[in-house]
Parts: sequence; structure tokens; C-alpha cells
Amino acid sequence: MDIKLTHRLSYKQARLTVLVGFILGTILSVVQIGIDYASENAAINREIQSLLDISHNPASRIAYNLDSELAQELVMGLLRSPAITGAKISDNDKNVLAAVQEQPENGRFRALSDFLFGSMRSFDDRLYFNHLPELSVGELHLEVDTFPFGSRFLHRAEITLLSGFARSLLLTFILLGLFYFMLTQPLVRVIRALSSSKPGEPQQARIQCPPRHEDDEIGVLVNAANQQFDAVAREIEQRRNAENRLNEYLSQLEDMVKARTQELEAINTRLSQSNEELEAARSTALKMAQARSAFLATMSHEIRTPLNGLLGMLALCLDSPLNAEQHQQLSIAHDSGKVLVELLNDILDLSKFDAGQLELEHIAFDLGTLVEDTANLLSQNAAPSVELTCLIDPHFPALVLGDPTRVRQIVSNLLSNALKFTRFGRVDVRLSAQDDRVSIQVCDTGIGIAQEAQMRIFSPFTQAGVGINRQYGGTGLGLALTRSLCEVMKGRLTISSEIGFGSQFCAELPLPCHTPAIKLAPLSGQVIAVSAEGSGLNELLKSYLPLWGLHYSRHNLDTSLVGIDLNLLITDCPECLLGVRPALTAPILLVTAYGNFMPGDQVNALAPLLQKARPLSRHALYQALQHLLHKGGDANLSVQVSDLPSKHRARILLVEDNPVNQLVAKGMLSKLGCDVVIAAHGGEALSLLEDDLFDLVLMDCNMPVMDGYETSRQIRQSSRWSELPIVALTANAMPEERERCRSAGMNDYLAKPFRREELAALLDTWVPPKA
Repeated sequence: MDIKLTHRLSYKQARLTVLVGFILGTILSVVQIGIDYASENAAINREIQSLLDISHNPASRIAYNLDSELAQELVMGLLRSPAITGAKISDNDKNVLAAVQEQPENGRFRALSDFLFGSMRSFDDRLYFNHLPELSVGELHLEVDTFPFGSRFLHRAEITLLSGFARSLLLTFILLGLFYFMLTQPLVRVIRALSSSKPGEPQQARIQCPPRHEDDEIGVLVNAANQQFDAVAREIEQRRNAENRLNEYLSQLEDMVKARTQELEAINTRLSQSNEELEAARSTALKMAQARSAFLATMSHEIRTPLNGLLGMLALCLDSPLNAEQHQQLSIAHDSGKVLVELLNDILDLSKFDAGQLELEHIAFDLGTLVEDTANLLSQNAAPSVELTCLIDPHFPALVLGDPTRVRQIVSNLLSNALKFTRFGRVDVRLSAQDDRVSIQVCDTGIGIAQEAQMRIFSPFTQAGVGINRQYGGTGLGLALTRSLCEVMKGRLTISSEIGFGSQFCAELPLPCHTPAIKLAPLSGQVIAVSAEGSGLNELLKSYLPLWGLHYSRHNLDTSLVGIDLNLLITDCPECLLGVRPALTAPILLVTAYGNFMPGDQVNALAPLLQKARPLSRHALYQALQHLLHKGGDANLSVQVSDLPSKHRARILLVEDNPVNQLVAKGMLSKLGCDVVIAAHGGEALSLLEDDLFDLVLMDCNMPVMDGYETSRQIRQSSRWSELPIVALTANAMPEERERCRSAGMNDYLAKPFRREELAALLDTWVPPKA
């Protein structure tokens, strides 16, 4: 194996050594030249000074005697020196006795010499006699050319550098030869031996160590290579043995694979049969699911249609003059019908959960108002001695993002459950928010739930005990649906309860903030409340009145108000108002249970008086405070809401084929102050729209001649009716029905059976009140 000279270790080592030696030699040569330079520079002055010392006495006598001929001989003798280029002798009066001058010598080192030593130097010697040193007789002036000295110095420096370079070059060749014979040649022999050897051969020859290198690094390298060859040979032998064993295992594995393949073929045959059976079962299940959905839709429509007529007629009868026994009987029948509707809704929701058809919206809505509206709607179910209060955090967001329908269902189920099992005390709905999560708490002072029954109540058709159903009724579906809704919305429902001390249900839902809380204009005045310390009214007023800028304080029920300075009195105790006039002239806000307003004669005696039903919403409280404090009270304030004429004055086109449903809807709409025109099918509705103007169309979906879907599509095709609101009245409560109605061009959707309050809310949305 041949290695290039520049790649050999001997060359690299010699090159490095010579380079270091050359640098050191050069540095030493430069130092030597520097010392020589300093010595030569000093020698110039010394030599010239010696020449001056020799010429001093003769020059002094010549100057004293004023002998021009001797002076001329002396300066000519000085000019024979190679460095002297000019000489001049003058007497004490500066008269020149003799002077000579010649051109300086030129040479190849002239410029460098002038740079190092200077081109010319001048020397002056004052002439005097040794026995009279203070008496000057003249002056000897010499001009010296430094080039002879510089040339001599530069020749020595050149010889020094050339000799150093020659020594370095000679040292290079000597070291190169030594390193080659001592290092490169033995390594080349070892490398050739390694290159020619083939590990794994049966007769592997060992590498021989070069002579005289047994104990140095080359000998260690040879021993290590021999050890590696031995290890490789053993490893190859082991691998050959392992390969032989592996071949044996492979032959055995082939036999096993053949046997296993036969087994898998048999299993695949059985799996294919099982897959065919599963596919058939799946097809059957899909058909059954479709049949169940169709059955639920059909049964929902068929049950809701007569229920709408039943409940509507009962509601209309309850508004007509009845004796006490008749009113009680019809109320029981109406309440039983509402229970039947709730049961039907719960069963449909359970079927949606089972089928995975429940879809959630993600829109902005006012959760605080939703809770207050739901509580107000369910306040009719509260016992007379139960105080229902909505306690919403004053900093709660104005709008949150989520599904308002499902959240309303959660609040309604929890609140209905609390009102059902509470006969005395309080039922509170508390609403707060933190980190995009909303907490809805429903607390009651009812019968409570035993510890062992708290997990059982979340199962469908299950209640806390056997006696609960007998005493309070119900199907046991409400809490099961509520918990399922919370889980679908990525929230959770928790319970804390104790027998005899009430219950607390808490629904935590991820409802991000869309719009922060809105600050209302501040009010001013002194407000006093007369209520129990633990009342919900006191807690509501204490949270909001200071926030609105009012000075608020509470007094017990037996406190005398004579002499107390106030701008408004708020109380939930009608008995506390007896005898306060004329001692108290401030307006009064009375908050009582639904349907428990004071009679007209007492109201007139206490005017100005405003009565509000529990639960008191934030908006209603603020409006009442603003009106009473800023307008000082008005006698008309005592009029009950139910006695006010309806604000709706609209023409409604009712498209309905069922005569009973026609009577129900027309009766409810008439109670709400609307003029109703009835069409039995879609074709008749289109004819009526051509001849008259309407503010709203209530459209049944399933009708003869032309159904509601086709009628809505034809209405939307005309530019005359593009903005006319159309609301579907359908007995089909399945989720796909709402989307089908919207696709047909309808604006909203109301499922049968519906209540007058729901119909009024619908009119509030789509028919603005007229002045």
C-alpha cells in the first residue's frame, strides 16, 4: 500500500517540527539582528567621536595659528575616512580656514540604510588647548554619511537570515528521513499486513510486529489488531452456528405456518358467515330505528293534536265565569293535561338521546333573562307559602354562547322539581359565572333526599322512594334528562341534600362570555325594605340597590315606620302596610306571590302603590324603582298587570284544518287582543292573503288540499309577502321538523300543545306592539 509523501506521518511530523524550528530560528535571528542594529547604531557615534578626539589637538593648534595650509591638509585627511563626506575648520571668529565636501556613496541598500540610521549626521567639536579649556580657539565641523555603517550592518543581517534558513532546510531533510525510518516505514508494513488479511478465514495469519517496535505504540497497535481478529473469528463462528439453528427453526416454522393457515382459512369462513349475519342484523336494526322514528313522529303528531285541543279548551273555560267547584275540576283536568305533555316531551327527549340525534346550538343569548322568564312561568306551581327568588350575580355577562333551548330545559326541570317538593320556605335560583363556566344553582327548603337515593334519582323512571310517587306524582324522567343534557354540553350536575333540610342542585356548564354585563344608569334615593332577614327579597335588594346608587336598609316586620326618612318602601308583607297612611307618604312597592294581589279598596287606600309578583326580575325591579323614585308615584301604578288591556292589536291569519284547534287558537289569540281570520288549508290561505293584509301567519303543517310546507314556499316566492312572518304550528316535536319548517320558509316554530303564555311570547317576538 503506497501513501503519498504529503500524507505520511513522517512528513507531517517533520513539517510541524521544522515549522516550529523555523519560526523559533527566525525569531532568534530577528532578535540577534536587533541587537546588532543597536550596537551598530552606537558604533557610528563612537567611531566619529574617536576621529574627533584624534583630530582635536592638531585642529586646535591650526586654528590658533590660523594656518590655512595645515587646515587644508587636515580636512583632506579626514575625508579619507569612508563615512566622512564633509569637513570644515573655522577660527574663533567664525572665519573658515579650510573646508571640503564630496557626494555620498550610493548602493542597493541605500534606502533601507537611510531608513534605519538616517542619511546624514553632523558633528561639531569646539577647539581649545588642554591647559586652557575655557578658551575657545575655533571649531571643527564634520558631516558623516551613515551608509557605510548601514551597508555593513545589512550584509551581516542578510548572512544571518540565509544561514538560519539553510539550517532549517537541512533540519527538515534530516528529520524527514529519521521519521520515515522510525515511524512511517513500520506503520506502512503494519497497514499492508492488515490490508492483505481477511477476517474469518479458517487459517487467519497473525500480523507480525516490526523489529524494535514491540514495546512502543506500533507494538500495542499490532496486538490490538490481532485481538480484534480473534474476536471477529469467534463472532463469525457463533453466527454460523446461529444461522444453522435459525435454518432449523425456519423449517419448523414453515410447517407451523401451513397448519395455522389452514386454521385461519376455517376461521375466516366462519367470520364471513358471522359478518353476513351481523350485516343482516344491522340492516334490521336500521329499519327498526327508522320505524321507531316514524312511529314517534306519527304518535307525537297524533297525541299532540287532541292534547292541543283539550288543553286549549280547558284554558279558555278557566277564563270564563265558573263556580268554585267547576273551576277546581277544570283546573285539575288542565294540570293533568300539562303533566301528560311533559311526559310526552321527556319520552321524546329520551328517544333522541338513545338515537344520538340531539344537536346543540352555539348562539349568543341572555341567560339571566332566560332564568327569570322560566322562573316567572313556573311561579304558578309554587305553594303560597314558598318564596321563589332569582338571585343573579350583578356582574353576570349580558350574553353567553350556548344552546338556549337546552339550558332552559335544564333550568325548568330543576326548578319544577324544587317547587314540587317544597311546601314551605324558599326556592332560590342562583346564577354566577367564572372562567367561561356558568353555575346554575337551584336551592330549596323541601323534603330533601336521602344519601343512598341521591344516585338512584338520575336513572329514568326512578324516584327517591316508593312513597314519593304516591304523594307528589311524577315519572322520574326530569333529573335523568337534566343530567344527560349537562353531560352532552360538557358540563356536570351535582347534588347536595339531607332529609328534612332541603336540596341543592348545581349545574356547571361551559358557556363562554359573549357580552359583559351592562351598567344601568344610576338612581338616587333612600330605600327601606320591610321583610324578614332571611328572605330572598332582602338578598336581592341588598345585591342590586347599592350597585344602582341607592341607599338601602332593611327593617323587621314589626318595625314602626313613623318618623323614618325614606323615598320608597319595599315589602313582601301586605299586613305590614295596614295603617301606614297618612303617616307614610312615600311610594310603596309590594312584592307578593302570583295571584295574591291586594284588593282594589286596599290599594286605593295605600296609593301610590305598585304591586309585583314573585319572582321579581332585575329589569322589572329597575323599572319600578325608576318610575317610583323619579315620578313620585302614580295612582295608576296600583293596577294589576292582568287587568291591563292587551298590547297586541294585530291581524292574524290562522291556517288550521282541525276545528277544535281552530277554536283553541282563535280563543287564545282573541284573549291577547288579536283579530283572527281562519283558513282551512293552504289554498284558502293564499286566496285570503291576496285580498287582505295580515301581520302574522300561524301555519299548520299537515293539512288537506295544500299542506303548510308548500303554502309557505309559495308565499315566499311572492315579493309582496317576503317580510311576512310565518310561524309553524305543528304537533310533530322531532328535531328534524324544525329544520324542515325553516327550509320551507317559515320564521319560527311552536309545538302543540301550546299555552297562552307561549303564544304571547311568540307575538312579542314577531308582532311589535302598536301604540
